[in-house]
Amino acid sequence: MTPSPALALVTGASSGIGEHLARQLAARGAPLVLVARSAERLQALAQELQARHGVPVHVLPADLAQPGAAGRLTDELHARGLYPEILVNNAGLGTFDEFLQQTPEAISGLIALNITALTELTRLLAPHMVAQRRGRILNVASTAAFQPGPLMAAYYASKAYVLSLSEALNEEFRAHGVSVTALCPGPVETGFQAASGLGRSQLLQGPVRLAMLSAEQVARAGIEAMLRGQAVVIPGRINQLQIAALRLLPRAVVPPMIRRLQAQRHA
Repeated sequence: MTPSPALALVTGASSGIGEHLARQLAARGAPLVLVARSAERLQALAQELQARHGVPVHVLPADLAQPGAAGRLTDELHARGLYPEILVNNAGLGTFDEFLQQTPEAISGLIALNITALTELTRLLAPHMVAQRRGRILNVASTAAFQPGPLMAAYYASKAYVLSLSEALNEEFRAHGVSVTALCPGPVETGFQAASGLGRSQLLQGPVRLAMLSAEQVARAGIEAMLRGQAVVIPGRINQLQIAALRLLPRAVVPPMIRRLQAQRHA
């Protein structure tokens, strides 16, 4: 960490990877701003982290999928005199089904959270980091970012956006003392599978399930890479090998292969 611990804002901090990212930062002495929809869960986590690590923890419940939410959150931060120098864009969601079986509202909500909120928060909070010539941004993408994903088409595409944006901004910002890291985990044991419907997929069976990392392992890898200023991190050797292998395949064979892996076990 920097000599005076930088204030860190973590979105989607109430559970899963986001909760463990907050835990990793608090253990390193960083004061926190926790953001998610669930005020009750955030308050419980805040009280625990304050008691365990002695760091100030601010709770700002917000639904970042709502139009203008990033701007309202930034206004509230500044009204409280809070200027984060670490931004962790973790909030996100996925949907598992044929594209035309998903409602337009579900797809729009995914884009609003996975893409729009992340982009707007980065644009609103990065200027302070650049002015201070110090800052770290961690964007949670996925190994899904490296290939198209039939049956989760919008989700995979949104994570490709996050990866591309992160790499581009890392290049733009690094001359100003600010780094941007894309965290690209494979499947992780969290509530995401149940919420997205991905638990029905063959993708989470057999060797893939055996290779799954815990949310704590993924969070630790992400925070360590962010503090090093690393542009992209793929936690887990098996995930790294799978992405390397995908890059060697002809592009045309990847979508049908991913579709077969994603297909429901009882289709």
